[in-house]
Amino acid sequence: MLVAATPALAIMPPSPPRFDAVYAAHFDFVWRSARRLGVHPPATDDVVQDAFLVVYRKLPEFEGRSSLRTWLFAIVRRVVQDHRRRAKRKPEAPLEDSPSLAADSQEGPHAMTAAREAAVILERFLDRLPDAQREVFVAAEIEQLTAPEIARETGIKLNTVYSRLRLARAAFERAVAASALSHADSAAHTQGAAS
Repeated sequence: MLVAATPALAIMPPSPPRFDAVYAAHFDFVWRSARRLGVHPPATDDVVQDAFLVVYRKLPEFEGRSSLRTWLFAIVRRVVQDHRRRAKRKPEAPLEDSPSLAADSQEGPHAMTAAREAAVILERFLDRLPDAQREVFVAAEIEQLTAPEIARETGIKLNTVYSRLRLARAAFERAVAASALSHADSAAHTQGAAS
């Protein structure tokens, strides 16, 4: 007796997520990534809009080979690089320091002040970090992407990712130590002047 072979069911790739769902779920991530990759506050909204325009156009092509966050980070990274190239051709007016990365807190004025100071330190540190190290540091330490994800999405060799991350972490530790020393000197000077 012959048994008719049933054709294998064609496995359909999952459909890409809807744009409005991606926008709602990942707007904060895209905005933070743009800021922490060095986009100044006045330009952040424009860069985020440009990134989401790319997402809108490319979303049907998203194959799910990486996580959606990793894919979005790669898009933001490219849009920020384009923004920097344009900004070099057309310099902007100098900006005042802005603690815009500080989160609002209901823990009281001391906690809010500490959060703002930490945000300013982080923002200054990221502004001084070379672009290549900043991209890897932001992706790994702030956005919690793994080194293999960073390597895959940036096209950088994995060992180079690890090297840049090591250098950025060392620079961050030096920046935090210098800030703590500066803060301690300032506090000692204030106490000495008060007595």
